[in-house]
Amino acid sequence: MAPIERVADKLEQPDLDDRSYRVIRLPNKLEALLVHDPDTDKASASVNVNVGSFSDAEDMPGTAHAVEHLLFMGTKKFPAENAYNQYLTSHSGYSNAYTGPVETNYYFEIAAESEPSPDATTNGVDTSPLYGALDRFSQFFISPIFLSSTLDRELKAVDSENKKNLQSDNWRLSQLNKSLANKKHPYNHFSTGNLQTLRDDPRSRGVDVRQEFINFHDKHYSANRMKLVVLGKESLDTLEEWVGDLFAGVHNKDLPQKRWDGIDVFTKNELRTQVFAKPVMDQRTLDLSFPYLDEENLYESQPSRYISHLIGHEGPGSILAYIKGKGWANGLSAGPSPVCPGSAFFSISIKLTEEGLKVYFEVVKAVFEYIALIKQTPPKKWIVNEIKGMAEVDFRFEEKTSASDFVRTMSSIMHKPLPREWLLSGTDLLRKFDPEAIETALGYLRPDNFRLTLISQTYPGDWDKQEKWYGTEYKVVPIPSDVAREIEKATESTEKDRISDLHLPHRNEFIPSQLTVEKKETNEPLKAPKLIRNEESVRTWWKKDDRFWVPRANVFLTLRNPLASVTPANMVRTRLFCALVKDALVEYSYDAEIAGLEYELGEYYVGMGIDISGYSEKVPVLLEKVLVTMRDLEIKPDRFQIVKERVVRGFRNADYQQPYQQVGEYTAWLSSDRGWINEQYRNEITSITVEDISMFYPQLLRQLHLDIICHGNMYKEEALKITDLVQSTLKARTLPQTQWNVSRGLILPPGGDYTYRRDLGDPANVNNCIEYYLFCGNLVDRELRAKILLLAQMTDEAGFDQLRTKEQLGYVVFTGMKMAATTIGYRVIIQSERSTEYLEERINAFLAMYSKTLSNMTQDEFEGHKRSLINKRQEKMKNLDQETQRLWNHISSEYLDFLQREHDVEHIKPLTKSSMLAFYNQYIHPTSPHRAKLSVHLLAQSSPKAMAGNMTPAEQKEKAISTISKLLTAMGVAVDHARLNQRLAPIDIAGGDQAGTVDAIATYLQDDAGLPEEEVDEVRQEGQQLLGTILPGLGIEVKPVVDGVDSVSGASEEELPQAPEMKPTTLIENVRDFKASLMVTAGRRPVVELSEFEEVEPKL
Repeated sequence: MAPIERVADKLEQPDLDDRSYRVIRLPNKLEALLVHDPDTDKASASVNVNVGSFSDAEDMPGTAHAVEHLLFMGTKKFPAENAYNQYLTSHSGYSNAYTGPVETNYYFEIAAESEPSPDATTNGVDTSPLYGALDRFSQFFISPIFLSSTLDRELKAVDSENKKNLQSDNWRLSQLNKSLANKKHPYNHFSTGNLQTLRDDPRSRGVDVRQEFINFHDKHYSANRMKLVVLGKESLDTLEEWVGDLFAGVHNKDLPQKRWDGIDVFTKNELRTQVFAKPVMDQRTLDLSFPYLDEENLYESQPSRYISHLIGHEGPGSILAYIKGKGWANGLSAGPSPVCPGSAFFSISIKLTEEGLKVYFEVVKAVFEYIALIKQTPPKKWIVNEIKGMAEVDFRFEEKTSASDFVRTMSSIMHKPLPREWLLSGTDLLRKFDPEAIETALGYLRPDNFRLTLISQTYPGDWDKQEKWYGTEYKVVPIPSDVAREIEKATESTEKDRISDLHLPHRNEFIPSQLTVEKKETNEPLKAPKLIRNEESVRTWWKKDDRFWVPRANVFLTLRNPLASVTPANMVRTRLFCALVKDALVEYSYDAEIAGLEYELGEYYVGMGIDISGYSEKVPVLLEKVLVTMRDLEIKPDRFQIVKERVVRGFRNADYQQPYQQVGEYTAWLSSDRGWINEQYRNEITSITVEDISMFYPQLLRQLHLDIICHGNMYKEEALKITDLVQSTLKARTLPQTQWNVSRGLILPPGGDYTYRRDLGDPANVNNCIEYYLFCGNLVDRELRAKILLLAQMTDEAGFDQLRTKEQLGYVVFTGMKMAATTIGYRVIIQSERSTEYLEERINAFLAMYSKTLSNMTQDEFEGHKRSLINKRQEKMKNLDQETQRLWNHISSEYLDFLQREHDVEHIKPLTKSSMLAFYNQYIHPTSPHRAKLSVHLLAQSSPKAMAGNMTPAEQKEKAISTISKLLTAMGVAVDHARLNQRLAPIDIAGGDQAGTVDAIATYLQDDAGLPEEEVDEVRQEGQQLLGTILPGLGIEVKPVVDGVDSVSGASEEELPQAPEMKPTTLIENVRDFKASLMVTAGRRPVVELSEFEEVEPKL
């Protein structure tokens, strides 16, 4: 066998990067980046295959995506369908994948090392868990088996994923843009796939869909099209040996890179047109899309960065500053988006106001006048140098991300034609000023080379078409000739006739110059900050960075005042005030943002929060500007109306989020002593005036208590100066502790069973959602917390496998711990087309079944779960922001539990199986008389039952039989309608008897139609899955069976685990009465005395 080729041993890398890198190429031409990280506690790997949805057959869209799903379902070497994920879960790991237009990316993350255990042994030699994961992972690309018994289930998962996105504007508008592209370009295709495109339509044409997926894998998956990244603690030589060993079997077919050169994404038919699209959420967006050059070979100059820097600028002289000043827009973004090798777009997206919508062509003309300004001004080297300089600073001090984020990103980048030494830096750094490349790129931004898309719920109102895959209403018309002439005139405008407010940006005063970090070696980094001011008016926490050594700092503040949240109206006033401050700061803060300095300002339960993050030199400058703007805010009536309208839309659009994103708000509301929900905010905002805010915000700032943390490249004196700056700027009176809000939770009584039902706001959404919450007790009960954490670990893979993979209840399935202000519990979330009552029944069945699983669990398995959980709790922080957020969470929670993770490990270690069983049977088991449950049911307005209307059971049965007849005919079966009706007559189809229906059809096929047994088995398997789709569409709640998988002998059928008999639930019809009936917990208090953290040492 040919030797492994070492392509590169030295990569250009950030200053603080302590990893070692090597690029190798295997004899089969698979290229791999190996990463040795001596300090990592997570290992990871990713394979990026250079093929995606653009390679789908036209008559089977979604094939690449389906293959991605199916590769997880067993291989010849590891045939059990969940062997891979079970292995990862047992070693604190997880996996995922995604399919793009020209790539499919598979990745996993796992503990970098573990204690000796039975499955950490490979070939008799103890190894890292990484070897076992790579062994299983590599087989995806060597010998996947595409288990026929899992095929329909995974296609249904793809279908469920698609249905999850049907009401998402991001997906809807993206597909509309694609559907209205050149039909000869694969960009035009539908990429996700659904049951119709991947199963029903192909089978009706006589296609063996499983064989099509196998053929796709055989045709497109080749070692020379794959890039592998592996990150671990092991040496590069060891990683090279493993990769050479495990991936040598990937077949190389020497396939060329897929390209679509010479096929325009937009032809003349698509250019110079207006597309009017109606969104689900209330928004007004103007998009200009220019077909653009592919910059993959321009990695040294990247001309689009110059162009997007200028067009997307938000400071004085910019497009946004001008149209915002006119009251036409709130935001603008610009930049390139690659389509495939050889094709790209340059897109400009503008968030319009109501007034801007009326004059959107004026906005378009302003954009083209600015483009004319850029074209007529020779490319400025100083602007490129600013961009280049900040890129170099950012790369130099780049911090680590999670192992899986790194490998996933790098395996994709490896397909770019970069020198291998520049893999880490090639997309980040600008290496030369190339004015000719900039001018060439600007040449694509022409009035004859763009398409305009206007997204609005109200304009023009006469949409006359519906997009095929998502149903988006739209209309396409040419840009009127008189407007086209005005745009051309704008493009030719000169300094004399151009809008005088437009000009290039000034030099950026926020570019940092002091980037030195004093690194002091410590035996062990501090786990808690020091309390350096502890007064009635302020607490200041400080921690000098002793882990990451970057010239950055984070300063977070809480401005505590109970007035902010005492009523929903005050909460809305506080939000409006924060939004008005941010609106006033847009031009000033943009320079800071592009110089790596950001801020956030927002309202929350105890008052307001300000976060400043970035290069430490300029942090005080930006903080002072934010504080002064808050203190001296002058509210202009026109801006107030624009900002208020934007906030109103935010409240309104919250009802159109995915159901699983909404359900937690209601559970938190019902579990808390105080608090408000979106509906209450929405009801209050309409009556709030500019005078209300003008009178309100001075009261909000008049009396405060300050909590501050300064963390990073900042000395104690600097943190104290920050504190003085805040106090001297705001000059607030002290808010005494007696007036602080006290956070309390509600105590669900033992044996309590409550259900809250609510209709979802989106009339077109088809998905219901349930959050099934089991209250367990006090948040700071260490032993209880350890048990819930361990339960969450044990049920993570088991719950997903049962509720999603086997029962196919929905694409969104979560299990795990849930924390409230002072309480803790266990929860299950499912988003599904099935009724919430059915979902609750299946959750009860799973929890009852899992009691037996836990009881039968071997000691090795139990200890493995403990090891995996401990690994997760001991995971190292990757960067400064992560540590700041952890410290701040402990401060803002008021518990000051900085050693929480250490305490978790201490209490997980002694847990026994018997103690977990006792806990489970008391707090979790559905039949426990002591457990306390709250379920929130969010109900779709467009559920299958609602769409079925008022059909009687007889009508439902008649329609079902008619549909079954058509499907059998499509499968090539001659149907005797009288005999089929006779077989189905005694079956309770309207009652959801899926198993009985399938059996009756099988009897008909075998006894009446005379089909061979193997064909009957095939139809039985397909029929079971098809009925799971057909019957809900007729308003029938299905009671399905589960595929029991035997990967050697084939599939067998098992009954679903039985749900226990449950006592009736108590419906929550009056929330106030419900809350009034419950006891409350104690409030939040520190678990450690404040004096433990006080700094008594002399100043540094």
